[in-house]
Amino acid sequence: MAEGYDFHSIEHKWQSHWEREGLYRATADGRPKFYALEMLPYPSGDLHVGHAKNYTLGDAIARMRRMLGYDVLHPMGWDAFGLPAENAAIARDIHPAAWTTENILNMRRQVRLMGTGYDWSREIATCEPEYYRWNQWLFIRLYEAGLAYKREAPVNWCPHDRTVLANEQVEDGRCWRCHHLVERRNLSQWFLRITDYADRLLDDLDKLDGWPERTRTMQRNWIGRSEGVEFSFEVEGVDATIDVFTTRVDTVYGVTFLAVAPEHPVVGALKAIVGPEKVAAIDDFAESVKSQSELERTSLAEKRGVFTGAYAMHPLTRRRVPIWVTSYVLADYGTGAVMGVPAHDERDFDFARKHGLPVVEVIVGPDAEAHGSLQQAFVDDGRLIASDDFNDMSSARARRAIAERLTEMRVGRVSINYRLRDWLISRQRYWGTPIPIVYCAQCGEVPVPDDQLPVVLPPNARFSGEGSPLASLPEFIETTCPRCGGPARRESDTMDTFFESSWYYLRYLDAHDDALPWARERADRWMNVDQYVGGAEHTVMHLLYSRFFYKFFHDRGWVAGHDEPFQNLFHQGMVLHNGEKMSKSRGNVIGIDETARKSGIDAMRLFLLYVTPPEETSDWTEDGITGRIRLLNRIWRACAPFFGERASTKTMPSASTSAGKALLRAVHVAAKSAIDETMSRRFHFNTTIARLDELVNALTAWASSAEDAEVVRYAVAALPILIAPFAPHIAEELWERAGHTESVHLQPYLQADERALTVDEITLVVQVNGKVRARLTVPVDIAEEDAVAMALRDPNVATHIDGKEIRKRIYVAGRLLNLVAA
Repeated sequence: MAEGYDFHSIEHKWQSHWEREGLYRATADGRPKFYALEMLPYPSGDLHVGHAKNYTLGDAIARMRRMLGYDVLHPMGWDAFGLPAENAAIARDIHPAAWTTENILNMRRQVRLMGTGYDWSREIATCEPEYYRWNQWLFIRLYEAGLAYKREAPVNWCPHDRTVLANEQVEDGRCWRCHHLVERRNLSQWFLRITDYADRLLDDLDKLDGWPERTRTMQRNWIGRSEGVEFSFEVEGVDATIDVFTTRVDTVYGVTFLAVAPEHPVVGALKAIVGPEKVAAIDDFAESVKSQSELERTSLAEKRGVFTGAYAMHPLTRRRVPIWVTSYVLADYGTGAVMGVPAHDERDFDFARKHGLPVVEVIVGPDAEAHGSLQQAFVDDGRLIASDDFNDMSSARARRAIAERLTEMRVGRVSINYRLRDWLISRQRYWGTPIPIVYCAQCGEVPVPDDQLPVVLPPNARFSGEGSPLASLPEFIETTCPRCGGPARRESDTMDTFFESSWYYLRYLDAHDDALPWARERADRWMNVDQYVGGAEHTVMHLLYSRFFYKFFHDRGWVAGHDEPFQNLFHQGMVLHNGEKMSKSRGNVIGIDETARKSGIDAMRLFLLYVTPPEETSDWTEDGITGRIRLLNRIWRACAPFFGERASTKTMPSASTSAGKALLRAVHVAAKSAIDETMSRRFHFNTTIARLDELVNALTAWASSAEDAEVVRYAVAALPILIAPFAPHIAEELWERAGHTESVHLQPYLQADERALTVDEITLVVQVNGKVRARLTVPVDIAEEDAVAMALRDPNVATHIDGKEIRKRIYVAGRLLNLVAA
């Protein structure tokens, strides 16, 4: 071998070559299409090997599909709006655009450094006006369809980031980004009516059999469809009713109080009919929960409440039911009121015990009687008691019968409720898409005309961290009404950044179209995304919102076919270091640049694909990366003696020796593994790389032999093709040095040949009294009697039997023979 494997020069050489040649541009050339996509990254600064796992896996899938004959679309872009850029502007006195651009430049360089085969001609950045113009265009279409609207509502407020959060962005009562406790405030906000699509979003999950079941279950639970009954309680002394929804109408005779949210509209009417002391108590209580987050009110905090002094009438018994204002009922969830049934609901039981409210048992087990004094709520179905006409009915039957009675009385109806609420998209920050609405004293709410889009972010905003920078900028806020020409004010809120990431996969199809966000014919060619790769943390935000948008697009005729954007979905696992998540604060980050200098990109890619199955969490280790470096050097040494020979894999040679047959088999076992893992969408390329290890072992052992020389040349010729999707740089170099002029990545992947996979001989393990005494090479279909005869002729087996009687033999065809001798 004239020289060793110099990964530094080789990797740089081919990255430049691929970019210069536009090797990975999608062509729409008539081959079957394959749209491969990884979730677009936020340009936060530096990438580490944990990020690389996502892009390496997606790249290996795209490369495999391309070599398997598909026309592959594999684009990349930047989810570039968001709070970190604005917070950086405040902390570092730098404009968010400058900070973001600097980060994009660095991360683009790092993504290219990883040897990824992206079509960079389709690159997008969501912070560019040419992109967010179409955010605004889509918002207006949603507005025209009645799916975008503004209303005052209690919202989630992050005091640290000083902005509103959607329900999906509150995790355990804290902001999903900065992890500060979230508060509740009443603000006038923009919403998207995602609830109009709740049934379709739920039902169509059954069609997504290419998604992880856990992800589908999480979306089902988030949408939270409940079938039950909605009915009314008349309020005593005032012309008002309180509506409640329940899935357990069979417990309605056990109602001993009503719980309403402090923000419920009926509270104002109640205050008009009760004394001043009660009014003061209600107001004080409402003020005390005003700043609490939803989680604090519903889950973490003690269940608090005050009696209003007012009563409602039970619709079936006509008994008076006290009305309480409570912390754990939210005005914007369900009806904003719930019926309190302490005997059959744990939360109601705790609340009733604390406040001395009656506990009336109306459900018992099938063969039980009333307990008289319950020690805990009985929450199961059972048999009704103390329920008038419905006594002795089962819970299931009673639910139907009581629903019918309430419907006949015209005070109730069978209803469906959802946990899902409309998507709050207003943000009181600068670095996002301006909402294209103006407010005119004469015309009211007016959308900005399409020919005046985009509404561009002003470059001279000031960043203090106090409120919305746009709201304090007269030159942005003050405008003219597009309808009447009079003075008007612009909306100062910007959109939730999940808005732009809910449709970006369509912009890739037509990234520079000035007339439309995408052309229908491009969508007809490329949609739906065939394989989407990204983190499971986006299950109930990005993935749900994208499904909502795509269904709206489908309804408008802008896309055709299946009304789901992502046909198949894969969640990659994390990469830890020293058992912990990588972070700068822990000092355990393994950077891309550092790894490229020290170990090489191909070694990094092989490690990330090999260390565990891709959906599992893995740990970065020096031993692991060193092992992959050794494999690459062994591949180089095995191929180097054949540089310039330009051997072909078109025809598989015949092997005359068992070692030659084993080498051919190793080639085709590796090929079969790669294809099977790709086409099954398991993507356990760790098993494929293990097969490549075995192939290199066989090749190294056999390469110096004069026997079956054509088999060795065939294996060497196949090796660059086999490793190309996983270690693209060394594969390209080996292919060129073999004498080829066209890229290895444009070659068809080696198809497994059944003739090579067929095994003529196997290794039979022979035991004597349970201990291994021989390993025999035998025909694959050897009969038991022949196996025993061969075993007895083996000197080591004969020594351990030593004239003893064989009392029993255990034969597992193709694997094991155990002789029991005494």
